[in-house]
Amino acid sequence: MIEKNYQPADIEHRMAQIWEESGAFKAGRPERKDAAPFTIVIPPPNVTGSLHMGHALNNTLQDILCRFERMRGRDVLWQPGTDHAGIATQMVVERQLMERQEPGRRDMGRAKFLERVWQWKAESGGTIVNQLKRLGASCDWSRERFTMDEGLSRAVVKVFVELHRDGLIYKDKRLVNWDPKLLTAISDLEVQQVEVRGHLWYLRYPIEGPQLQPRRSQVVHRGRDDAPRNHAR
Repeated sequence: MIEKNYQPADIEHRMAQIWEESGAFKAGRPERKDAAPFTIVIPPPNVTGSLHMGHALNNTLQDILCRFERMRGRDVLWQPGTDHAGIATQMVVERQLMERQEPGRRDMGRAKFLERVWQWKAESGGTIVNQLKRLGASCDWSRERFTMDEGLSRAVVKVFVELHRDGLIYKDKRLVNWDPKLLTAISDLEVQQVEVRGHLWYLRYPIEGPQLQPRRSQVVHRGRDDAPRNHAR
C-alpha cells in the first residue's frame, strides 16, 4: 500500500544507489558511441559547506536539461565536482586547530598544514556530493573531480601562466579584508560588516618645489592607523 505521506528518507538513498550502481548516468556508453555529445560541467559547490536553495534550483535546471537530452538519444555528460574554497577551508581548519588547542598553521609549517587540510577534506568533503545524489542529480559520478586534483591544478596553472604572458591578466595591489587573527586575507562572505561612528581628519600641507602657482595637497584620514585613507590633491 502506498503511504499517505511522501517519505523521502525511505526512497532517495535507495534510488540514488540503484542509479549509481547500474551506471544509468554514465557518459560514453557503448550503445551511444555514435550519438551527439551533450556536456554540462556543474558549477562546483564549496567543499566546506552544504547545499542551499540556490544550489537546488541551479542543479534542478541542469538536471532537466541532461535528462531531456538523454531522452533525445544524445551521449550526455553532466560532470560533477567540488571546489576547494581555499580561504574558507583554511578558516575552518585553523578554527578546528584552535578549538583543539593544537599548534597553528605557522607553527606546524606549510607541509603539515596542507596534510591537515587534505585530512579534513577526506572527512567532510562528501556532504555535498551525498546531498546531490539524494536529490537525484543525474551526474556521471564515476568522473567526480575536486579542483585541487593534480590534473586540474596543472591545467589551472598552465592557463594562468599563459594569460599572464599574453598580458590578459596582471598582478596589482588591491584592498583586501585582512584578518589580524588568522593572518590572511578573507573574502567578503566571511566579513561581518559593522558600522561605527568615527571621524574624518583633513590635513593640508604645501608641496615643495618650483611651482607656477602655490599648490597644496590634502589628506583625508579615517582616524585610525590601520583604517583606509584617501589622498586627494
